[in-house]
Amino acid sequence: WQWHQLPSLTTNDKTLTMMPASILLRHQARRALTSFTRREVTRRPCMANPTRCFSAEPLEDLVPGIGRGKTSTGIVGIDVDHDAVPKMITKYQALLDKLAASDMPPDAQYRINVEKIARFRIAAAQENLDDPEMVEELCNCGQVEELVIQGDNEMIVMDMYLRNRWWELVKPVEIEYNPEDEDGGHGDVEWGDVPEDGKK
Repeated sequence: WQWHQLPSLTTNDKTLTMMPASILLRHQARRALTSFTRREVTRRPCMANPTRCFSAEPLEDLVPGIGRGKTSTGIVGIDVDHDAVPKMITKYQALLDKLAASDMPPDAQYRINVEKIARFRIAAAQENLDDPEMVEELCNCGQVEELVIQGDNEMIVMDMYLRNRWWELVKPVEIEYNPEDEDGGHGDVEWGDVPEDGKK
């Protein structure tokens, strides 16, 4: 701490002769801000209720943490986006448009999965434009801000998938359901008693 000798500093009817430099700076900053704020309030009546100046929504309708009252996602690096629901519709529609313009066959499993997810999320967003919490509940894959990021990430994956034509690498697999063999389709496995020498 650095001490400064002050000849006469009056604060709240107390005369201080010595004080640390950090406290002195804090007092000076507080006085400057107080006088500045008083001047601004008298100059602009709007500052008497500063919250209303920054919000288009009436204060009565804002609920902290919900909808327009949401101030944090609680996830580092992901800011609140009050326009996330319309962005979702745009991004997932772009995925569908890109698939429609591609030469990927309609029966490719990747295409089927992406189309189902994109259509479901677009429908959930369109039906609940003003209710992001309902969109989150229906999609069950995170907050609306995360759903927008997932749409962006899927576009990156789709670009790779289309560029490398990965659907051609997927081979159909024959799966036998409900095999009629007595051993359950295990072939040479015999089910029965364990031999005497195998028991311990």
